[in-house]
Amino acid sequence: MLTIKHITKRYGAQPVLRGIELDVAAGEFISLLGPSGCGKTTLLRILCGIETPDTGSIHLLGQDITHQPASQRRFGVVFQSYALFPNLTVAQNVSYGLQDLSRREREARALEMLALVGLAEQANKFPAQMSGGQQQRVALARALAPRPRLLLLDEPLSALDAQVRVGLRSEIRRLQKQLGITTLMVTHDQDEALSMSDRVVLMHQGQVEQEGSPQALYAKPVSPFAAGFVGKMNLLPALVVGGGRVRVGEQELVCDTHLFKTGSPVLLGLRPEAIVLRPLQITSSAHAQLNCLRAELLDTVFLGPCTLVRLRCESLGAEHVLEAELPTTRDAQLPAWLQGREGRQAQLMLEIPRDALHVLAQPLSMRAEPPAVLSKAA
Repeated sequence: MLTIKHITKRYGAQPVLRGIELDVAAGEFISLLGPSGCGKTTLLRILCGIETPDTGSIHLLGQDITHQPASQRRFGVVFQSYALFPNLTVAQNVSYGLQDLSRREREARALEMLALVGLAEQANKFPAQMSGGQQQRVALARALAPRPRLLLLDEPLSALDAQVRVGLRSEIRRLQKQLGITTLMVTHDQDEALSMSDRVVLMHQGQVEQEGSPQALYAKPVSPFAAGFVGKMNLLPALVVGGGRVRVGEQELVCDTHLFKTGSPVLLGLRPEAIVLRPLQITSSAHAQLNCLRAELLDTVFLGPCTLVRLRCESLGAEHVLEAELPTTRDAQLPAWLQGREGRQAQLMLEIPRDALHVLAQPLSMRAEPPAVLSKAA
């Protein structure tokens, strides 16, 4: 439905977008995810028609709309700030963009859209009489009222409380599926992107770092940035020693190294939830494998759904701290063999499944002098 070809944009000498390429299918929900300054909002403004790209083109259903005025694109836009008219009622706000319809048709369409977002009974209220979540629902109803060809969402939930955000993102996704409207959303919140999207486009320094399904981005990051930004990832500098093995400190680990030559410096990525912890006393044939290590328990932090466990493995290098996660049990307690042992140099076994290790190219900036600690939480 939408094709974005080699879009670039500069502000003075500063490049903001560096050749963005993206195809969007009809009915797809895509999130543009990335940190502040990565260019995602600039790209959305170019799609709106507010900004003009320096080079490249945008095609909608085969038609070149690169230089088409925003008013002719028939896109619905929802901003972070709601942008509602305070002197108009909720119904009047929703019908504001329907001037080509009769008054009766405008009123009927506004009530239809308000019913769709669960606010039909609030039609005669003013924005100031409504909560932030309700105002954002009104803004969404207003954007959908003209039956837009494309829906653009610019950080639509960032101004809301956490609990309201969770409910509203489910509501937005439900409406998008119900209406079948093609949607692009800008966000810096990975939870929003992963929970709402058919596809996530991760942006970094004006370029697309990685794109794919939420599951693919989480399970198979292609770079240290992707690994660190989406979810949590322990990152360890390593050296490929051949035969499907890498060396970290004094320890060799088994993993898939087929993309890298022997002697290549790499980064090992390891999700905290993939680490298996066992009492030191338990022995099995699995403990003879290279990926079973003796570890020291440093501390634990209860986080609700899980408990964060910080560990040190001398064989990996005393400077590296690993983070593991244990799912919360019914009684919300740690296993008995872990309780009360923090800070006492408690020893345990740490097992790393072979397929849980992601081998990533090590950035040039890190190769001369690896940082002391590379455990990273996004």
